[in-house]
Amino acid sequence: MEERIFSSADLPYSTQLIPLSTICTVLVDGNKIHTTSVKNRVKQWYWCGVFGELYGSANETRYANDIVQVVDWINNDRNLPKTVTDFYFNPMRLLGLQSRQSAAYKGVMALILQNHAQDFISGTEMDFSTFANEKIDIHHIFPKDYCIEKGYDKRKWNSVVNKTPLSARSNREIGGKAPSVYLSRLENKGSVSSVKLDQYVESHWIDHRMLRGDDFQNFITDRAKKLLIAIETATGRAISGKDSDEVKQAFGGPLN
Repeated sequence: MEERIFSSADLPYSTQLIPLSTICTVLVDGNKIHTTSVKNRVKQWYWCGVFGELYGSANETRYANDIVQVVDWINNDRNLPKTVTDFYFNPMRLLGLQSRQSAAYKGVMALILQNHAQDFISGTEMDFSTFANEKIDIHHIFPKDYCIEKGYDKRKWNSVVNKTPLSARSNREIGGKAPSVYLSRLENKGSVSSVKLDQYVESHWIDHRMLRGDDFQNFITDRAKKLLIAIETATGRAISGKDSDEVKQAFGGPLN
């Protein structure tokens, strides 16, 4: 709940719960699991597993190593667990995250919710009650129909970079219109000022000026940068290759 994963369908890896539950059980002794420093280390290990996509298959050896290494890291301040040091995230992976089949895709959505993301119409923060009551789901920011009409690269517009959690009501108002058009509609529908709506938009790591200007390309580059920063913060690890030739060609510029 604290990590903004509200349903089993949105859980990145059910397999990672096995070592997680064991680690937490061991750390209950002395009430360590409730201290901030210990929780932060467990969270770091967890997100390294998610964004490193390390719990997809053949996990038995990793289970055993993580249980021993994470507990030793916390209790005795020993070396970083292998799952933390094994973490690697290629910036190009953002364009490959096209559906919620991927653990990293689900992880990105959880990080957006952790950022106190607000619904575009109501401005309500998407906590557990809002998630259930307002039927929060993942939707395109630049709508699919609009992107197809404009001939934009599907690899970009259908990637996690162009998606965010929104209520069903907000998504209906968005329709297939240009962002500049649907933002005006949202202001009228929700009786919200432009300033407030811009704040709601920014809570999703979206630059409101680029959205209001229908600036798709710069939006993609800017949001990719922000998502990479969020992943680095969650994992406590630096992401390399943000200025590689491949990245610059794919995103239209470096991501650092």
